[in-house]
Amino acid sequence: MTYSNDRNKAIGIAAGEIMAYLVKHYMKKIVPTVSCSNSGIETAREMMASGQGLVIVLRNGQPAGMITEHDFMDKVVMKAKDPSEITGEAIMSSPLICVDPDDDLLDASKLMFEHGIHALAVIRDGIIYGTLSAKDVAMSLGDYVDKSTRDILRWAAPPFSR
Repeated sequence: MTYSNDRNKAIGIAAGEIMAYLVKHYMKKIVPTVSCSNSGIETAREMMASGQGLVIVLRNGQPAGMITEHDFMDKVVMKAKDPSEITGEAIMSSPLICVDPDDDLLDASKLMFEHGIHALAVIRDGIIYGTLSAKDVAMSLGDYVDKSTRDILRWAAPPFSR
């Protein structure tokens, strides 16, 4: 590891390294899932029980899509569909928009904005690690700003002499 100066060496920042705020530190780690064959009622029950307002839909045990409260309202309630007759597959948004747990939080936020969505699945190698919602990002902004401020001060402050 090369350091650009003694100050960076003292605080452990390698040359060109930027302190990152990673998705894995802000995501929800408990992930509600349903099968694509679950009914709308079963899906709504799971969504409400989780308190997250979303579920990941699995097809053959693999993540295939996501259903949010908005999807449920748009595809079931507003179209007067019988929730006991419609399946998770018919309600889900697909393809599933995903990020890696080690992706930068700002990049994840940009991805949500670019796709016009409010939640992302956090997946690596087909394994679901969590979910990240716009609400999660908003709720952690204070922490994010505090950490950023501390990092800036640490980078900008002169090194202590002993």
